[in-house]
Amino acid sequence: MARQLEEQISARFPVGQRLRVLDVGMGQGTQALRLARAGHKITGVESDPAMLAAARAALAEEPAGIQERVQLVEGDGRDTGVHFLPGAFDVVLCHGVLMYVAEPDPMLAGLARVLAPGGLLSLVVRNADALAMRPGLSGDWDGALAAFDSAEYVNRLGLKARADRLTALTATLDGIGAPLETWYGVRIFTDTAADDAPLPADGELERLLAAEDRAGRTDPYRSVAALLHLCGVRGGTGSEGR
Repeated sequence: MARQLEEQISARFPVGQRLRVLDVGMGQGTQALRLARAGHKITGVESDPAMLAAARAALAEEPAGIQERVQLVEGDGRDTGVHFLPGAFDVVLCHGVLMYVAEPDPMLAGLARVLAPGGLLSLVVRNADALAMRPGLSGDWDGALAAFDSAEYVNRLGLKARADRLTALTATLDGIGAPLETWYGVRIFTDTAADDAPLPADGELERLLAAEDRAGRTDPYRSVAALLHLCGVRGGTGSEGR
C-alpha cells in the first residue's frame, strides 16, 4: 500500500520537486522513509513511544544523507499548531489516524493550517460505506449485517475504531479550505489477505498492484474499497475526482 500511496501523492507535483512533508501519526515510519529516500524533507509526528522508538531505530539504519532529511517529533496530530508555523509544509499525511480520533474536524482544520497554498492534505481512512465487505467476504454474516448500521468496528489489532464516509469528509475539507480534489480506493481485492501473508513473486506482485491501482481509480470498484485515500488541496477548487 505504501508504494501505491506514494505514487498517488507524487503525481500531484512536478517531477523532481523536493517536498516538505509532515507525516502525522507516522507509526514505524515506513511511508516517511520511502519519501525521504525519494529526496523529500520529512517531519514525522508520533505519540506512541514504542512506535517512535521503532521509527528512530529504522532511521538509524539509513545513510547519513537520508537521516539529515528526517526530523522525528513526539507529539499528537491535534497539536500541530503548537509545533509548526502556518504554511510550513507542501504535503501533510494523515494515514490510518482518523479512525482513532472521535472528533476529527478540529484536528483536520489544524493540519490544513500548516499547509502552504496549493499544498496537499492526504488522508487515508476506513471506508464506512463498505464496512460490511470484509466480514461478508469472510462468511461472517452477523458481522456483515451489524456493519450496515454502524460506523464503528474492531480492527485487526482488536482495537475499537471508527470509519468515515466520503460525503462527510468532503464537506469537512470544503469547510477547512482544503477541498477534495480527488480520491482513490485502497485494498479492494486484497483486504481479506492475512497480515502475515507472504508477498507474491515479483511478476505476480506487479500485476496485483496494477489491478489494485486500476480498481482504486475506477467506479464502482473504488466505492467498496476497505480504505479511502482522499487528496484535499489548500485553496483548491475541489473537483472531487468524480
